[in-house]
Amino acid sequence: MRIVIAGGTGQIGRILARHLFEQGHSVTVLARRPQPAPWRTVQWNGTELGGWTVEVDGAEAVINLAGRSVNCRYTERNRREILDSRVYATQAVGLAIEQAEAPPAVWLNASTATIYRHSLDRPMDEATGEIGGGEAGADPSWAFSVAVATAWEGALFEAQTPRTRKVALRAAMVMSPDRGGIFDMLLRLTRLGLGGRAGSGRQYVSWIHEADFVRAIDLLLARADLDGAVNVAAPEPLSNADFMRYLRDAAGIRFGLPAARWMLEIGAALMRTETELVLKSRRVVPQRLLDAGFAFEFPEWAAAAKDLVRRRV
Repeated sequence: MRIVIAGGTGQIGRILARHLFEQGHSVTVLARRPQPAPWRTVQWNGTELGGWTVEVDGAEAVINLAGRSVNCRYTERNRREILDSRVYATQAVGLAIEQAEAPPAVWLNASTATIYRHSLDRPMDEATGEIGGGEAGADPSWAFSVAVATAWEGALFEAQTPRTRKVALRAAMVMSPDRGGIFDMLLRLTRLGLGGRAGSGRQYVSWIHEADFVRAIDLLLARADLDGAVNVAAPEPLSNADFMRYLRDAAGIRFGLPAARWMLEIGAALMRTETELVLKSRRVVPQRLLDAGFAFEFPEWAAAAKDLVRRRV
């Protein structure tokens, strides 16, 4: 297949581009700052149509992962960039597909499992999951992330692309042993003795091993009967306390200092990030993938953590 990946220079983009390239597909990555890679890279600015649109015309699939990192303080400027980078890139991809003489058969667009409400009481699947809102313990500031996710998906589904199947990838945290990712950060904190529960530790963590993430993308590219929102997450979310305990076990670390909420607020300010990333309860299950017959290699975190630690070493 000819596959175009917009925003393919981030960690997830590199994981996916490498996988698809090794599978024998013709991969073109659209990037603001093209980097040397085994696959083709083409420059775009993520907002406007340009010479890059010829890559979309005639491609079998387009995967849009573009968006500014949310690992930052939610200042007014950063909030605007987080929202605009997602919505404008999605609108640009939609226009390129709309104007293509031979539009792609499928368009996978990044979204986020954070679109669902803070949930301690029950799992959130695609059919019954509640968008936004929250229960006791939800911080009002978390509404921003839900608003971004809703606008992001709105830009996807409002695009006039009747010949192209569209899928919103409501992805959980993708765990990879690569340097610079979320797992790398969590493992370093754990080895420093800081891998205890965050806050109460009752909040759920949704995640997916990189091997299952790329296999889920393979399935979504191939299955013409799957469109709309799809949760891309492991089927066994677990509490933050258990998540960190299994990570400590995998790393051979006996102790992890727990962090009260006030401690997390101070740490987040020092690290220039937000506590929402660890305190919001994301209890997301991939019902549509399971119904489609997808078999996870790593359905449970304990085994996934051991594999990732082994490969990280």
